[in-house]
Amino acid sequence: MNDDEQRPVQRLLRRPRAGALPRQGSLRWSFTWAFEGIVFVLRTQRNMQLHVAAGIGVFILALALGVSRLELLALVGAVGLVLVAEMFNTAIEAAVDAVVTSYHPLVKVAKDVAAGAVLIAAACATAIAYLVLYGRLTEPGRNLLRGVRQAPTHVVLIALAVTVLAAIAIKAYVGRGTPLRGGFPSGHAAVAFAGWMAITIVVAPWTHAALVSTLAFMMALLVAQSRVEAGIHSAVETVAGAMLGAGVTLILFQIWG
Repeated sequence: MNDDEQRPVQRLLRRPRAGALPRQGSLRWSFTWAFEGIVFVLRTQRNMQLHVAAGIGVFILALALGVSRLELLALVGAVGLVLVAEMFNTAIEAAVDAVVTSYHPLVKVAKDVAAGAVLIAAACATAIAYLVLYGRLTEPGRNLLRGVRQAPTHVVLIALAVTVLAAIAIKAYVGRGTPLRGGFPSGHAAVAFAGWMAITIVVAPWTHAALVSTLAFMMALLVAQSRVEAGIHSAVETVAGAMLGAGVTLILFQIWG
């Protein structure tokens, strides 16, 4: 591994032993280390970055084309399979490199098979995306926004997912904090204000839309304030998270809403 890969590896190895963790916080720590693994792969593996970008593009396109729930389920499974395969490939390479310091033909076999698994998963995902999306892309005169306008819930879910991924990606790039605690920007504030913006847009036609939007804003503000008061984030980090969540949601609704 190069120096850029060694730094996150060393940081992961500094985690406390399982027996040293408080029992009541074991579940939280399990999620924290799981997200640390995701951040490590995103930060160090170019192929993972390409897979994530392609997956987001497929989901956005599927949203614009108004695919059915069953078709969306197939796309989610296909994209998830590729990401999981890439993570297993990285885990195998890291484990082998930590144990074996000299060339061995079986090491090459292990790495080649793991890479082949990623290739097969990517090929299957491409085939599924082609079968699901090709007909809609070639259908003449189709209004690409029709399905989204009839189902704003899909836009909300996509906006929240993109917000979470963007917050994790920025944290991985900045290298501060963990995916679930601290760092720039505040993920909690991002999700809270993404929810506020989504609620504001969805309830706009309602009679008491202003009241509902104000209540949602106050709840989001309380979430952001709690992160500052707990000393987990600074005011700048929470404001950045709020702008990220609200901005991503607004852009997605402006494009497809």
